Amino acid sequence: MEDRRGTRRGGLALGGGVGSIILAVLFLLLGGNPAQLLTQGGVSSQQVAAPTAEEQELADFIGVVLADTEEVWQQLFEEEGRTYQEPRLYDELRRRHAAPGDFAQAYVVAHEVGHHVQNLLGISEQVSELRSQVSETEYNQYLVRLELQADFLAGVWAYHAQENWQVLEPGDIDEALQAASVIGDDRLQKEATGRVVPDSFTHGTSEQRVRWFRKGLDTGDMSQGDTFSADQL
Repeated sequence: MEDRRGTRRGGLALGGGVGSIILAVLFLLLGGNPAQLLTQGGVSSQQVAAPTAEEQELADFIGVVLADTEEVWQQLFEEEGRTYQEPRLYDELRRRHAAPGDFAQAYVVAHEVGHHVQNLLGISEQVSELRSQVSETEYNQYLVRLELQADFLAGVWAYHAQENWQVLEPGDIDEALQAASVIGDDRLQKEATGRVVPDSFTHGTSEQRVRWFRKGLDTGDMSQGDTFSADQL
């Protein structure tokens, strides 16, 4: 992914400073949803150890990606007569000269921002309300559709980021598709237990995650991401 040094403006509102960004990424890699940190106020900076130089570089890169997502979603929401609310925490992390980053990391960040978009549109709440109305197996199916839609929205972001700033370099899309494929429920379950239990899926298969990210990337059209009505995931 291209490093657009010096092209950013303003600062990014983040709670707990750099540590919270790192914590959010670690939270995701451990199976959690960093959007919870983005919407619930994060953690105190006193709770997070000072970052290493490598962690700082990663945090700076994530900050650039988050800023890009803000600009893209602000534009798309305005086109639909809506107001985009940026995911906010407490403190302000100022933009700095970020080192070039890994587009696979950008995909992870964009996926979580996709969940933030779903929150703003009321989609996440609608799914949450179904928890007490359907069986666990049925609810898992709704969670899969929610996650695949977040993958689609990550692709929508990548489409518009490329249109606006030509951020993609050779190999970037392959990196993102690889990132999507390695976190499919089928692959993770197979690696962890040696077997696959489709009824317990909550994020979708590797093939499904790649397909929906690719659809968002190819179209850039939010209206084509209704995973809840799709006959084939």
